[in-house]
Amino acid sequence: MKKDIIVLGIETSCDETSASVVKNGKTVMSNVIYSQIDIHKKFGGVVPEIASRNHIEAIGKVVKEALDEASINLDKVDVVAATYGPGLVGALLVGLSYGKALAYGKGIPFVGVNHIEGHISANYLDGDFEPPFICLIASGGHSHIVFVKDYGEYEVLGRTVDDAAGEAFDKVARALGLGYPGGPKIDEISKKGDPYKYNFPKSFMEKDNFDFSFSGLKTAVINQLHKEKQKGSQIDIADYAASFQMNVVDVLTSKLIEAAKYKNINKISIAGGVASNSLLREKLSRLASEEGFMLHYPKQIYCTDNGAMIASAGYFDYISGKVSGLDLNAIPYLKLF
Repeated sequence: MKKDIIVLGIETSCDETSASVVKNGKTVMSNVIYSQIDIHKKFGGVVPEIASRNHIEAIGKVVKEALDEASINLDKVDVVAATYGPGLVGALLVGLSYGKALAYGKGIPFVGVNHIEGHISANYLDGDFEPPFICLIASGGHSHIVFVKDYGEYEVLGRTVDDAAGEAFDKVARALGLGYPGGPKIDEISKKGDPYKYNFPKSFMEKDNFDFSFSGLKTAVINQLHKEKQKGSQIDIADYAASFQMNVVDVLTSKLIEAAKYKNINKISIAGGVASNSLLREKLSRLASEEGFMLHYPKQIYCTDNGAMIASAGYFDYISGKVSGLDLNAIPYLKLF
C-alpha cells in the first residue's frame, strides 16, 4: 500500500503567520493562522518591518500548534514546505528560514513554494477538484488568470500591469474612509449602495486580452470623490463602494469566462483573498450556470494566506521530484514562471 506523505506547510509572505499539516496534498489535518490585521489597522496597511517582527514572535508557537492540532510530532512529517516568494522580503525570510532549519534538523526534504502556486493549490484542499482548469487568482498583491494544465504545470494567460484587485480595494477603501483591510469593508457597505450610480472606466476589455489594470479605476474613483467634495455635494460612500466593486467584479468575471472559452476548458475556479468577495461569488456562480461551466472555489478559510495551500503545493512539487536546496533565498518579486 502506498505510504501517506505528510507535509508541514509554512506561510509568512505578508501579515499572516500560518502553519498547516496536510496529508497527500488534499487532506487538511490542521491549519493555524495568526493574523496581524489588528496590529496594522492603525497604519492603514501592512508595515513590512512590523510584520517581520511579529512573524518572528509567532512562528514557533504557530508551528507547534499546527502539529498539536494534527496530533503528530515532527518525526511524522515527511516534507517541510515554505513560501519563498513573492511577498515582503523580511516576512518571507522568517518562514523560509524556519522551514529550512526544521528540514535540516530532522534530515527531511525541503520544498520552497511559489505563493501564487499556493493559492491555486488551495482548490485541491478537502475535495476532489483537479486539473485541467482555468483559475483566477485575485488577492492584495496578485491578479492572474492561469491555465492549470496539470499539478505544477501552468500557462499564465493574463496578469495585472499595475495595481492588483485587492490592492485597489484597499486604496479605494482608504480614500472612502473605511479603513483597512478594504476588501471586507467595501463588500459589506456595498450592500447598501447603488452599483450603477457611477460608471467608472474599465481597462483592457478588448477581446482575447486577459491582463488587468485597476490603477485607472482607483484614480477615477478618487478624482470623482474629490470633485464632489469640492462642490459640497452630498456624498454617499455606499454608492461609491458599490459602483467600484461592481466594476472590479465585472472585469474579473468576464475575463475568467472568456479565458475558459478561449482555451475550451469548462472548469473554472477562483482563489486568493478577493475570492471571498460575496458579489464575485454570486455573479460568477450565475455566469457559470448560464455558460455551462463547472465552478469551484476553496472554502473561505483557504482564500486568505494560509499554510494549508503551501503544504498542498509543496506535496505536488515533491512527488514530481522538485526539492529545494537549503541555500534557497527569498525572492520578493517571484513570478509564476
